[in-house]
Amino acid sequence: MEKKPNRLLSLDIMRGITIAGMILVNNAGSWGHIYKPLSHAEWNGLTPTDLVFPFFMFIMGVSTYLSLRRWDFKPCREAIIKIVRRTVVIFAIGLFVAWFALWLRGIRNGDAVLDAACNFSEIRILGVFPRLAICYGVGALIAIFVRHRRLPWVIFGMLVVYAIILLTGNGYSYSTDNIISIVDHAVLGPSHMYTSHYDGESFKFDPEGLLSTLPSIAHMLIGLWCGMKMMQTRDNYRRALQFLLVGGVLTMAGFLFSYGMPINKKIWSPTFVLTTCGLAATLLGLLIWIIDIKGYRRWTPFFHAFGVNALATYLFATILSIIIGFIRVPYSATESGVITLKGWIVKAVMEPVAGGDLTLASCLFAIFFVLVNWIFAYILYTKKIYIKI
Repeated sequence: MEKKPNRLLSLDIMRGITIAGMILVNNAGSWGHIYKPLSHAEWNGLTPTDLVFPFFMFIMGVSTYLSLRRWDFKPCREAIIKIVRRTVVIFAIGLFVAWFALWLRGIRNGDAVLDAACNFSEIRILGVFPRLAICYGVGALIAIFVRHRRLPWVIFGMLVVYAIILLTGNGYSYSTDNIISIVDHAVLGPSHMYTSHYDGESFKFDPEGLLSTLPSIAHMLIGLWCGMKMMQTRDNYRRALQFLLVGGVLTMAGFLFSYGMPINKKIWSPTFVLTTCGLAATLLGLLIWIIDIKGYRRWTPFFHAFGVNALATYLFATILSIIIGFIRVPYSATESGVITLKGWIVKAVMEPVAGGDLTLASCLFAIFFVLVNWIFAYILYTKKIYIKI
């Protein structure tokens, strides 16, 4: 009987690290006071914050390969139904989150509860959850309909096509003339898009737009291909080495081509795909060496709790963030005499702890918020409750 490959704890830990990172960078105490590494690059460039979402996309690709093995990558009815159902559920969750935030904002602005609930005119259609849904759905279907030896060519083709679109469509310009913005305005409409800010200006430009979904699918497929290569060997030393080699090559290629195609998260440029996939593969290789080979595991339970219920915890954090930004509590230091619960925590708790340093207080709140969500994840973890979305 063939021996099954060892399960890698490092996969769950990397997933947990990325979820903790996503919660951290999305929940600053004050967006006007934030450390540079904890903010996204305004346009071209790369910060540590720009890594967390693409890292999760990469590990989602690896995990998708592992989950599809049960059907031997055959396009059977059961596999297709499961892929489509999961895609629809994750996308619907994204729409619900957008609606929930819009509903509470309407109530705060004085709209009747029912009127606010029925206002869909400004709901953001795309976002983190919808992008995850689309990339998972399309990527998983490609994995069961396309022979795996052709995956590199599919990935290459997607990135080349997208590179041509960007170079011929003013894709690197932060303006309404950008082909990405033009398509989103035409298909989605500005009222259903994200408002981006750059160099003191702001306009509707969605960082999870329609066209930029194409390289995101390629991004997920790189993770899936790496998962395939990983499972072709049972030796963790070889696995770690493979990830480190692939990571080094992709990272180098990303930085090399960035001279003609800047690294840019908001448009998910081809060089952003190569660089962040390379760095993600490198990190996973290091984690395999540290955790699964050397056995240094005492520090892992914190992230493991996040990793085994990744999407559920991220959804909980997103809803909680919206709620504490809506609830009002008395606070005499403001003109109105009230403040949001989030604002009260920052002003009344974090700023005194930070000695009046507003940036430090903002960072402390983000760390505090991660810990609050870890409690939720840890309760599920200790009770062995695994919520599959």
